[in-house]
Amino acid sequence: MKALAATLLMSSVWFGGVSILAAQDKPEMMPSPPPKILNVIREYTKPGKSGMSHEKTESAFVQAMRAAKWPTHYLAVDSLSGKPRTLFFTAYDSFAAMEKDMRAAEKNPSLMAALDRAGVADGELLSDTDASDLVYREDLSLHAPVDIPHMRYFEISLFHIKPGHDKEWEALVKMYQSGYERMSDVHWACYEAVYGQLDGTFVVFVPMKSASEIDHGMMEDKQFEDALGGEGMKKFRELEAAAVDSSQTNLFAFNPRMSYVGDDWIKADPDFWKPKPAHSEAKKTEEKSEAKH
Repeated sequence: MKALAATLLMSSVWFGGVSILAAQDKPEMMPSPPPKILNVIREYTKPGKSGMSHEKTESAFVQAMRAAKWPTHYLAVDSLSGKPRTLFFTAYDSFAAMEKDMRAAEKNPSLMAALDRAGVADGELLSDTDASDLVYREDLSLHAPVDIPHMRYFEISLFHIKPGHDKEWEALVKMYQSGYERMSDVHWACYEAVYGQLDGTFVVFVPMKSASEIDHGMMEDKQFEDALGGEGMKKFRELEAAAVDSSQTNLFAFNPRMSYVGDDWIKADPDFWKPKPAHSEAKKTEEKSEAKH
């Protein structure tokens, strides 16, 4: 819905593919498959305007959604690499469902007014923003259904494929799938960008249970290379050189204070999904400091 709100403002997030599980004593939900359509809003913050400053303005969007009891939810993640930015993901079953959601919001004057006010305040902190629509490619994904509410990070890779080299790209991904399919802890969801990105852009969401999985992943990469062998790796590199024009991978952390999630997510892990506002905690600390003096 944050994505929808931003789309509406500019025109006048399952989220399921990647994971990080919380503490083991948290009850797990049944793994859910990635959504068919993913709307993504990217907000780039000005220097010094991320963190609690951005969380405070974004909380107005969350409050507006809750006040309206809006049925469509969204997930926010903050960048831990690259330019400071926050991504907002909204999931839909179809583009028709996205349109229905947008039209319903337009018919809710109280909600739209609240979103307009929030957008003005939030815009003061941003240097740029854009929107994309992605379509799930199950054929290019592996072990994609996961327990999303217990996740904490996303590793997101963007691949731009050379024009006319889709077959080489698909063959390359099939080699990835073949090499990793026996590793049950390896998950990824692949999406193809249909709007908002260059033609031939694919977005891959990789699951991790904790940051320690980054270290573990390096060992699995070595296992992958050993499984392919010398000739297999030669073929792999040939396909990569033929198909991939450019690629980039970045790490993101879930931000519950900027996310508008459903009750089922909150019940699954209330300590994480229903935290006290960061600015409220800062205010309490400041008040205690003043009292001492």
